[in-house]
Amino acid sequence: MNKIDLFKYSGDLQQGGVLPIMLEEVLAEVKAAMESATEALRRDLSTIRTGRASTAMIENLRVDYYGNQSPLSQVATLSVPEPRLIVIKPWEANLIPEIENSIRAEKNLGLNPSNDGTIVRVPIPELTEDRRRDITKIARNRGEDARVAVRHARRDGNDMLQDAQKEGELSEDESRNGQDRIQKLTDQFAETIDEITKKKESEIMEV
Repeated sequence: MNKIDLFKYSGDLQQGGVLPIMLEEVLAEVKAAMESATEALRRDLSTIRTGRASTAMIENLRVDYYGNQSPLSQVATLSVPEPRLIVIKPWEANLIPEIENSIRAEKNLGLNPSNDGTIVRVPIPELTEDRRRDITKIARNRGEDARVAVRHARRDGNDMLQDAQKEGELSEDESRNGQDRIQKLTDQFAETIDEITKKKESEIMEV
């Protein structure tokens, strides 16, 4: 995602382009919250399977490693030698049962790993048309969750600006200007979320 410049929105409040510190802080906090929601969506969608193999589908699954729940990517090497096959080479062979159990436990993936005592192979079965549509709905719901998080960040930012105005830290014009900037941030992040979600939906439906 392209970084969004806080200061490119609307006109400057003061001659010379200097924003009140309070307004800068609120905008920075809102932007950080919206970025967090967007990046969480990217990570979340990367775990949703399509018809093609991707290590992102399983790399964050948790495996019991000497009493610690560790991400799979930290206890094994993952590769995609074929479009519909993930190969896992654990650092220690005794991890193989844990790895297989972790993959099978993720019901949304619907994967059935096998092993030869050294490596784990995870074939990626082709999705049926109905299954593709079901997974697309899941992706769309995750996108809506991200949009809700962005709207919550907008609301919180506007509340902070209004409180600052009541406390005399910002003028009415400064508060209004800040709310305009927050709305533009909201619109741009919402557009980015739509793009991310639609791209994932296209990948899922691709045969």
